Amino acid sequence: MNDWPEAWSDDNRGGRYGRGSASAQPESARVMRQVRRGRPAPPGQDAYGGVPQQPHYVDGGYDSGYNTGQVYGGGGGRGGGDGYGPQRPAPDWRRRVKWTAITLVTVLLVTTVATYFWADSKLNREVDLSKVIERPEKGEGTNYLIVGSDSRAGLSDEDKKRLRTGSSEGKRTDSMMILHTGSNGPTLISLPRDSNVEIPTFKGSESGKTYQGTGRQVKLNAAYAEDGPELLVRTVEFNTGLHIDHYVEIGFAGFANIVDAAGGVEIDIPQDIKDTKSGADFRKGKQTLNGKEALAFVRTRYALAGSDLDRTKNQQKFLSALANQVATPGTVLNPFRLYPTMGAGLDSLIVDKDMGLFDLADMFWSMKGVSGGEGTSMNMPLAGSSGGNLLWDKDKVKQLVNQLNNDEKVTVTGD
Repeated sequence: MNDWPEAWSDDNRGGRYGRGSASAQPESARVMRQVRRGRPAPPGQDAYGGVPQQPHYVDGGYDSGYNTGQVYGGGGGRGGGDGYGPQRPAPDWRRRVKWTAITLVTVLLVTTVATYFWADSKLNREVDLSKVIERPEKGEGTNYLIVGSDSRAGLSDEDKKRLRTGSSEGKRTDSMMILHTGSNGPTLISLPRDSNVEIPTFKGSESGKTYQGTGRQVKLNAAYAEDGPELLVRTVEFNTGLHIDHYVEIGFAGFANIVDAAGGVEIDIPQDIKDTKSGADFRKGKQTLNGKEALAFVRTRYALAGSDLDRTKNQQKFLSALANQVATPGTVLNPFRLYPTMGAGLDSLIVDKDMGLFDLADMFWSMKGVSGGEGTSMNMPLAGSSGGNLLWDKDKVKQLVNQLNNDEKVTVTGD
């Protein structure tokens, strides 16, 4: 016995619903008619005002409406074939990489240009080499006169006490060096402050008045004390025959600030040093010096056997190590160290009016080369002393200057 209505057999049920018969639509759908009151629908519309008539069963299954997915006259569904909405296109990685690279290059370029103008504006271009008269002809390569002064400008009383600088008024030269850069490597030559030189005819840097030379013999640092950088350049050029292209000067405070901004400088001290005048108190061996310690190291001479000559060697060694420290990736690629170091250096340096940032970079890079073994460091060749003044070896000095002017490899040796 079955539960189907009277006259419905299992065969009737299976043929209409479960077996895919051509007459598979329900009886009610097959026999009921749609009733619509009112006016008949316009041609081309069904009785419900434009909604297509639902597909119906035909022999063999669904008609083309369901077979194509166009139940309501659509074009294969909303999502372009899957019925789930529009698909997101695959990422264009080449385009993304391209625009990322363009953005990075633009940021780098803008930062570089801004840094250049910022740094250039901070250079103290105070020395006018056009005031120097009767200059020798310019040779090959570039010659920098690097001067360390004992200026206390910018130091408080507490700073003077901490750095052991004393409180002398004015400023004098504690060190003088010529750095030659060219195609045969850099050459760094110290000019001892007690070198015996002749003060030539010169034009006063402030008065503009010409002072005739009288053959007066003085220590080299007296030229700076008498009329500043311009007379010092004039005196060096007159006594050597070497054209000075650029002038760079740094005082006590600036030197210490640069060392501290760079995070200290590692140097190998060749011997124990203790000097109450400069405050130096070091043990032999490698160590990192801060600004205060570095200043004491480069100023020390009374505790050294060679006095000023040994001091100039220590100054060369330290300046080369400082340049090497500043040029390391740890400083150059770290903006938190690079900008303070640059700021401290640029605020502290006094340069000539024609000095540019590229010249300054060339100078520091060449000093780094000296410490790296790519160049030569030496004292001016000496022939003895007279009355406390150091006498230069004129023949060796002439040979040295000729080699520098011709940008040849330096073969002359100094003390």
